Amino acid sequence: MIASSLLGTKRVFNHHVHIAYYWLALLDALLFVGACYLATWAYYLREPAQLALHLDALPVRAVVFAIITVLAMTSMGLYQPRLREGTNGVLLRVGGALLLVMVAMSAIFYLLPSLLLWRGVLAFTLVIAFASALTTRVVFSNTVELEQFKRRVLVLGSGQRAANIAVRMRRKSDRRGFRIAGYVRSGNEQTVVTTGNVFTPEQPLPEYARDHDIQQIVVALDDPNVLPAEDLVRCRTWGIEVLNILDFFEQEASKVLVEEAPPEWFIYADGFNCGKAHDVAKRTMDLLAGFLLLMGTWPFMLVTVIAIKLEDGWRAPVIFRQKRVGLDGRAFDVLKFRSMTVDAEGDGKARWATSNDARITRVGHIIRKLRIDELPQVINVLTGEMSLVGPRPERPEFVRQLAAEIPFFDKRHCVKPGITGWAQLNYPYGASTRDALHKLEYDLYYVKNRSLFLDFLVLLQTAEVVLFGKGAR
Repeated sequence: MIASSLLGTKRVFNHHVHIAYYWLALLDALLFVGACYLATWAYYLREPAQLALHLDALPVRAVVFAIITVLAMTSMGLYQPRLREGTNGVLLRVGGALLLVMVAMSAIFYLLPSLLLWRGVLAFTLVIAFASALTTRVVFSNTVELEQFKRRVLVLGSGQRAANIAVRMRRKSDRRGFRIAGYVRSGNEQTVVTTGNVFTPEQPLPEYARDHDIQQIVVALDDPNVLPAEDLVRCRTWGIEVLNILDFFEQEASKVLVEEAPPEWFIYADGFNCGKAHDVAKRTMDLLAGFLLLMGTWPFMLVTVIAIKLEDGWRAPVIFRQKRVGLDGRAFDVLKFRSMTVDAEGDGKARWATSNDARITRVGHIIRKLRIDELPQVINVLTGEMSLVGPRPERPEFVRQLAAEIPFFDKRHCVKPGITGWAQLNYPYGASTRDALHKLEYDLYYVKNRSLFLDFLVLLQTAEVVLFGKGAR
């Protein structure tokens, strides 16, 4: 029971976090502190006086190193439950994280010389940290994959709603914290689930759940009128968690199952309400971070301007303005570096970008892959039309089409659009109505559970999107 609870989730500032991965981050932090001490001892082993001197000043330096390293590894996606990388991918991400650590520590040493770690000590520390990070990941991955450590989940229903779990949570990476014990047929419900254990229990539901060590029951009935309310109440009084399929997807997949959400769910569900203090704090963060982003990226923007001019001529426009839909459905001009030919939409018809789109220029391929084309939107952030984090703004033509075909699509306009967002971290580039639906599931999760904590996580993990080209087209 203790092991299964460690693989569960907990809400932190409204965001559902997987507990095991935060314990992993804490373990890493402790090992990284130890790496600093071990490296210092190894480097000054033959100089006892120097060793004593550096050990006295080491605690703060070691803690700073540990915090920076954990943040860098978070930005590389190494604490994501649904990470599907193999050994080579993990090696690449850990190596990339430590490169970020070197850059960050160099900047910190320049600004705060009192935190300086000698180059030899830092080199030893990075090697030890690299080895410890790989070791913990091998042990951790082999542990979380053990079925006996996962909580047992029973799905009440075997119809279309229950099939969402069978189909959309079929991968191991989607089920890191739980295992499906079975799907219970209910009444005359038509069975749609074709995988897993679909059955009709021969004993009352509470007794079956107790006898088979069920920790959680997910209600996924197509017909709510056949809900066995008394049985579920008894399950709860016996310590078995009961939740509906919407809450289950929000908890395990960090998204809102749009097609299964009734209108009243948006009225009664937790979240969707942030006060004035949150809005002021978010605006302050946008201004400060936007200014820092502008100061840190202007050399890349200058190089991009020159590259576009060299490819298309000095009279060719550099900035591309396009109407997008923002907060409360209001239109505004989004700013981007032009990555397509000047006459990309000469006929005035809006089109989705596609793979190997012939309209994209050579420079455009590069700046799209690295997301440099989005940098001028910092101006949109500073003027208040956008935020750093939020749903990506869509064109009015697409909004009208998608709002007519996808339920609750307009709910994404309850917050300012962002340069990056929760959907960009969790779903690749979308170029169809179905893709827009899946991205909306993540956007609505963000709208429902938004907080400065979630904004910080999104900004941190955007480094992974940029470095690994996730979702670029």
